[in-house]
Amino acid sequence: MSKGNWEEIGAKKRQQLASSIPAEWRIPPHLQPADDEDDVTGFPERSGGFFTPSELAITSQTASELLPKLASGELTSEAVTRAFCKRAAVAHQLVNCLSETCFDRALATAKRLDLHLAHTGKTVGPLHGLPISLKDNFHLVGLDSTVGMSAHVDDPAPHDAVLADLLQAAGAVFYVKTNVPTAMMIAESVNHVFGRTVNPRNRKLTSGGSSGGESALILFKGSPLGVGTDIGGSLRIPAACTGIFTLKPSFGRFPTLRCRSGMPGQEAVQSINGPLTRTLEDLELYSRTVVGAEPWKLDPRCLPIPWRPVGPQLQGRKLKIAVMWDDGMALPTPPVTRALRLAAEKLASAGHEITAWSSEDQTAGYDLLNQMFLADGGRAIARELERTGEPWRPEMQMYADAAELTTLQCWHMHLERQAYQKRYLDRWLGAGIDAVLCPTTPYSSVENGKFRHVGYTGVWNVLDYACISFPSGVSVDKAVDVALGDTYKPLSETDRIIQTEYDPEAVHGMPVNLQLVAQRLEEEKCVEMCKVVLDAIS
Repeated sequence: MSKGNWEEIGAKKRQQLASSIPAEWRIPPHLQPADDEDDVTGFPERSGGFFTPSELAITSQTASELLPKLASGELTSEAVTRAFCKRAAVAHQLVNCLSETCFDRALATAKRLDLHLAHTGKTVGPLHGLPISLKDNFHLVGLDSTVGMSAHVDDPAPHDAVLADLLQAAGAVFYVKTNVPTAMMIAESVNHVFGRTVNPRNRKLTSGGSSGGESALILFKGSPLGVGTDIGGSLRIPAACTGIFTLKPSFGRFPTLRCRSGMPGQEAVQSINGPLTRTLEDLELYSRTVVGAEPWKLDPRCLPIPWRPVGPQLQGRKLKIAVMWDDGMALPTPPVTRALRLAAEKLASAGHEITAWSSEDQTAGYDLLNQMFLADGGRAIARELERTGEPWRPEMQMYADAAELTTLQCWHMHLERQAYQKRYLDRWLGAGIDAVLCPTTPYSSVENGKFRHVGYTGVWNVLDYACISFPSGVSVDKAVDVALGDTYKPLSETDRIIQTEYDPEAVHGMPVNLQLVAQRLEEEKCVEMCKVVLDAIS
């Protein structure tokens, strides 16, 4: 059924979003950063009193710092929520990171939580009073989940996502949802409804996708903790582009029911969700809280595995870490290679065993991922676009051109996936390694519209391994991280384009993330090993 013209629908939705920001939170014209002011992360601090000292103090704290103060009553949830609502509203005006707001609902929730604490002396749960932002596809009653498609505008959710139910029961306050690409299937957050989310560190650069609205908001400190999703890198790519932390768990650790998918029913590679945070401590806090709520009692696909203490098992033990220097398809750009080399050197100096990890299986995994994404010939997405006449974005041409597989071909693909997972497991166990250390992407970040390759993340989705993307402590130095030049022989046509487009001047000063990969369902071990890595490289 047609819903009208996509351009008119998008324009109306954008106006509704802009109008939802209260007048007192709109940036006055005289304070607006100039168009060529790329780094807006410091705007709240230098905004000439637009933010109060209390608002700045609150929004500068991490979730782990805020929660004890909320539990003791030192800070009220209303004050904390109001401060993050305002900072999120300002973030949206500067980098276009939101898709929905529910500020009044959030403040009402915060006031109820404050009254509960005052009357009982007890918190509602471990996240009592903490504002948490959610990616657009998480259903919240009465709000749209457009997943970047005009056909889903004015289609408010009749129920909350199961994860939202769990977080709210733990005391969380929901106040915004964040922007994504069309159908959540582009590595940058851009769509025809809301437009493009840009990077607060440099607005000429991408904040990644598909959880790029979340990563931009968290980097700007408009959220103390956010939740995104990942089916081919949609958590780890945004974390890498903005220099923050994320955990991609294996399927079954966190609940996924009652969310909107860009390709509903596609389960050859499972979509998962996970936290985006500024610290590893907050990442672990979130993970322990969600698993501790026994989500298997809410989502039948969750596994009844409690959060397991593995720190003592690693205490004093040296890790065996395999370094994958490239994936055989695209060489990392120079700053990423430098960050990986420095991390490997420091880990070796700390006594850990460093070995090389061959990329021999990466291309096969990446090919499988693409087959899974395109198995329906792009029909699920096309069906929704056709309802409003919305055109395909150029980044999605592969979906527009795809040929649909038969059921028999899909079954064969599943067998290939199974054989691939077994082959990779045997190689991993045969090598006796604890983890693989590798790039998250070929980039630190990259100019808007130039993200080319998700092979470093997507293969781990096919394998369903646990991964953390984390800041390496290295930033791009244009004087050191120079382009490879004409003598370099590229690994592929994609690699040639990546290296040709690499501009050290454009990404100078940007942080570089790396990726730590553990075995399937080893989320706790991945967190503990990341602590070891950070200790070695800090």
